[in-house]
Amino acid sequence: MTNLQKSFTERTLLVHLEAVRSDEREDPDEFMELASSAGAEVVAMVRVNRQQPTARYLIGSGKVDELAQQVVDQQIELVIFNQSLTPSQERNLERALECRVLDRTGLILDIFAQRAYTHEGKLQVELAQLEHISTRLIRSRTDLSRQQGGIGLRGPGETQLESDRRLLRIRMRQIRSRLEKVRNQREQARRGRRRAEVPAVSLVGYTNAGKSSLFNQLTTAQVYAADQLFATLDPTVRRLQLEDAGPVTLVDTVGFIRHLPHKLVEAFRATLEESANADLLLHVIDAAAEERDQQVEQVEQVLRDIGAGDIRTLEVYNKIDLLERVEPHVQRDADGQPVRVWLSAASGQGLDLLLQAMNECLGGQLFQQRLRLPHSMARLRARLFELDAVQAESHDEQGAILLDVRLQQIELNRLLSREGLNAEEFGRQYVI
Repeated sequence: MTNLQKSFTERTLLVHLEAVRSDEREDPDEFMELASSAGAEVVAMVRVNRQQPTARYLIGSGKVDELAQQVVDQQIELVIFNQSLTPSQERNLERALECRVLDRTGLILDIFAQRAYTHEGKLQVELAQLEHISTRLIRSRTDLSRQQGGIGLRGPGETQLESDRRLLRIRMRQIRSRLEKVRNQREQARRGRRRAEVPAVSLVGYTNAGKSSLFNQLTTAQVYAADQLFATLDPTVRRLQLEDAGPVTLVDTVGFIRHLPHKLVEAFRATLEESANADLLLHVIDAAAEERDQQVEQVEQVLRDIGAGDIRTLEVYNKIDLLERVEPHVQRDADGQPVRVWLSAASGQGLDLLLQAMNECLGGQLFQQRLRLPHSMARLRARLFELDAVQAESHDEQGAILLDVRLQQIELNRLLSREGLNAEEFGRQYVI
């Protein structure tokens, strides 16, 4: 934790609700980690069995009284609920507890605000925060309108409230406009990659699954990687050369989490579209996590939400170095296609298996033949050398060029098209 974070540390009480329905349950350990990631000084965690939520406080009034006493006794400055609160519930709890109250969405937004480093990332977080704040913007209990107003509470307080709301709306429009430009720029870049027929591979997964560590291992990049939630917010794109599939773009993206706030999904739409437009998703999974299956389910849900549910996915079970008697290996389906790779990004074990599986997923049909070209096709010969597709070169007795070529069929077809040649006719005349 930095000195800046330490100076803003608050004595915090966590309230975890034991929901009855499994789809509403949150992980208390993850909640503790979220609070720590935000820089909170966690004094205690209170678990509340909730059978039925109440409209006023979400929890019962008796439990609220207990929390209020605990706030006084332990000098609590902030109470965080591991659940989403309505604006009215948040206000009612703040009045009853006489301290600041934050819900799960506000906590995640705060972490995102700390982790965003690029201009785009900061804009995305600010938009989500403003949308969250706009639903909670109310007149202060001590403003001028309360002192001077009457039945309708007219006066300068009302004017100030409307002014604040108007400024919020203006700022949100400005941010959306800037993010739309970013989205258009990303789309142009994606169109350029599609024209060049460079496949896109996107790393997705639950937060802290090891995506950035794997990204660094594959690309020798220096993306920030740490054992903490949401270490990466800003997407990073690098080019990766695969042996059979050729060049691909690899994208490291923001991690997902249970019940990822809808405001964040909307704000990070430009970033998440990198995954929605990928040719292959590498779903990185923490193989050692106790809640592994639930985390996989949450990521798959978010992928469906952003329109990426039907994209081919290769599951990457990371952190096998934390498991006993698990060696790097590839699991295949009934057709022999790779569906799951077990590896350790930290130690590098199994990276070769992942690259092999990616080649199989993206490679398609490999052209590996000998060509007999006349000297009039010297330009085609040069292009094949530029693609590093020539394995060997010689000449026959007539002086024709003999090339042992190995490259993807799709790349060869693209090259022939640029040279004005028909792939089928070329194969009949020049492949021996």
